[in-house]
Amino acid sequence: MFRACQRRNLITTAPFVIPKAKCRLQTTAATAIRDIQRNVFSVRANHDRHEDDTLRKVFDSKAFWHDFSQTYRRQAGPSVGLFQNRFLTSHAGFLAFAQDIRTRCQSIVDEVLQASSSEAYQTIPRQLDLLSDYLCRVLDLADFVRATHPDPQYQRSATQAYAYLWEYMNVLNTTPGLKTQLERALAKPNVFELWSEEEANVARILLKDFSNSAIDLPKADRQRFVVLSNEVKQLGSQFIDGMTPSTPTVRFRSEETRGMDPAILQRYSSGIGRISLPLGGDIAYAALMTMHSSDARETVYRQSKTVSPSQLQTLETLLRRRAEIAKLSDFPSYAAMNLSDKMAKSPEAVDSFLRALSADNATRVTHELHRIRVAKESDGLSHVIEPWDVAYFQNRLNHQAQGKSRRLDFLSAYFSLGTVMQGLSRLFSRLYGVRFVPREGGVGETWNPDVRRLDVMHEDDGHVAVLYCDLFERDGKSPNPAHFTLRCSREVSPAEMGDRTLGSHDGMARALNRSTGKTFQLPTIALICDFPPPHDHQSPSLLSFRDVQTLFHEMGHAIHSILGRTSLQVVSGTRCPTDFAELPSVLMENFAADASVLGLFARHWETGAALPYEMVRDVLEVQKRGQGMQTETQILYSLLDQAYHSPLPGKATFDSRQTFYDVYDGFGSIREARGISPQGMFGHLVEYGGTYYSYLFDRAIAGKVWREVFRGGHDGGGVDREAGERFKEEVLKWGGARNAWACISGVLGDEKLKNGGTEAMEEVGRWGVHE
Repeated sequence: MFRACQRRNLITTAPFVIPKAKCRLQTTAATAIRDIQRNVFSVRANHDRHEDDTLRKVFDSKAFWHDFSQTYRRQAGPSVGLFQNRFLTSHAGFLAFAQDIRTRCQSIVDEVLQASSSEAYQTIPRQLDLLSDYLCRVLDLADFVRATHPDPQYQRSATQAYAYLWEYMNVLNTTPGLKTQLERALAKPNVFELWSEEEANVARILLKDFSNSAIDLPKADRQRFVVLSNEVKQLGSQFIDGMTPSTPTVRFRSEETRGMDPAILQRYSSGIGRISLPLGGDIAYAALMTMHSSDARETVYRQSKTVSPSQLQTLETLLRRRAEIAKLSDFPSYAAMNLSDKMAKSPEAVDSFLRALSADNATRVTHELHRIRVAKESDGLSHVIEPWDVAYFQNRLNHQAQGKSRRLDFLSAYFSLGTVMQGLSRLFSRLYGVRFVPREGGVGETWNPDVRRLDVMHEDDGHVAVLYCDLFERDGKSPNPAHFTLRCSREVSPAEMGDRTLGSHDGMARALNRSTGKTFQLPTIALICDFPPPHDHQSPSLLSFRDVQTLFHEMGHAIHSILGRTSLQVVSGTRCPTDFAELPSVLMENFAADASVLGLFARHWETGAALPYEMVRDVLEVQKRGQGMQTETQILYSLLDQAYHSPLPGKATFDSRQTFYDVYDGFGSIREARGISPQGMFGHLVEYGGTYYSYLFDRAIAGKVWREVFRGGHDGGGVDREAGERFKEEVLKWGGARNAWACISGVLGDEKLKNGGTEAMEEVGRWGVHE
């Protein structure tokens, strides 16, 4: 019932390529860019020139940021606490925060359990929502800090606080009295008829979540559920930590590595004529793309996809424990349990979607494999395509298509980080009436001096969110881009406003909404990326086009949290079905490639010259190649995720490696290598657990929305306020408070989708992921 928010990050498994908007050649593209750039300030109502310029400079100029961020230190005083949380002025405050929250939670639990009058029952949805909010205030912050904070003491304290409250949350999830009281409230017409639609929806969501927590079972089974849930959490962390090849490096003679970038080879030279390549991360993939030797590529492929037996044992134990949880909760499988409150509803519906998508994708796969086969045969090699051939020949074909053009080498000069952030603010101002305003952080408010705080301002509502941007790479920092909801939006009740011990007792931001006259705790968001920092005090951080797409993706999650207009926390922003949560972020990737959107900001960092759109077109043409195989890779991982969370792990004969080959032999276009264990590095199994298909599903929906709502970017559709308002009103503002199929039906104007079901899932599969 009570759950912490999930972080939202790009699916990067094996290897991941961000989907992109299909490039339609338009003779007016360059003209559109120039026109928009000339007029950008005149059309940006309430977008102050000084704020706009400051936004760019705080990311682009080290000197400017140094002066800007030092302002508050000239009035140095005591720490305001991490994220302005008054408990977190030091690492020791985490446990005190957790203990304080647990006391407050128990008071709410006692009050709910003692409710007997109609008036008391009427408050139960909001009481339980406040209970959830309190739990998440600690769990979401702690989850972020233990994964991101550079200070080991903060990490340990956050982990301790997380474990302390996580166990308590699982106890609440198996407390029968809470479910009984909620059922009684729902059974009283004079109670539920007075609830708002949102309150009634939250009550139904919480009741269903209770049922998924084995709450109706005997006490011993409920206790077993708590034990299993805690064990799954620990196994998940152990699995993530163990995602490394069993052999960390591989040694080659220098002649075997021909084709690789000499700069990379020099970095990993281990003696005269010897190269020791690390098998984790981008280096292994670079080797697979460029090494001419098929034998060397095979070695990299096999060893980079083989983990230790203990890592596979951790995975299989995790899957078995999940199967046991599902059985306790009276579900046939963990996927069936986890999908019951998602758009798909059932594994059968997911299978229908994936099969329809695979059928749509088959022609592209056939075409791409034919091109690879021809290229391989032209080298006098066998026509049989091996798994370690795909990246190499696709990369070679891409270079041949690109020819001698050096456009790609210079594209990043038009995308300084500050310019892109400025462009995102301008875009959101155009579409939704919100903008980013840099603000000096208080003493101790952030976890690193490079973190920038942005206040999100709405043209009518005022201050609506706080956004912390940790976007530069540094030693010890995770390279994976991610969006964290540190605290959700929620309406603060009049009772809380009148009681200093409630509501914003932790000191974090809340504000009066000028349009509604109601006070909200502001959504607090952290964006994590791994971009190169500015080289010196003169030159900014320059992003590749892929980096721009990544930043747009993560900002799609952020805008979902920012524009959520729910009064209850349980359904705020990204607290919606997993297979719906990626829609705003995937949709944003289309904006990153749109001529009108790029016209808002893309200029050369030195000359100020407008971006020639032909440069972007070239990138899109290169990215488009190989998309069939990349989509098939994601389909296979989605099918594997379904198999691993089917009834199979509940059987004594379950073997994750055999299941892997059953899936790949049955559905893959290329025979997978034997003896490998890539499932041991499939980290998204931990977070998604039967819902990995979600990214492909939302890509298909996002493509449809982009084409039909934003007109595929034609005629300025990418910056059209009417289209933006339509998406906001039908999708973004609801968070999880509205049935997700109703949101899709509303924004697309298609009543057939309103009730969802297997046929609707199959229909989405037929749309494909061509964008």
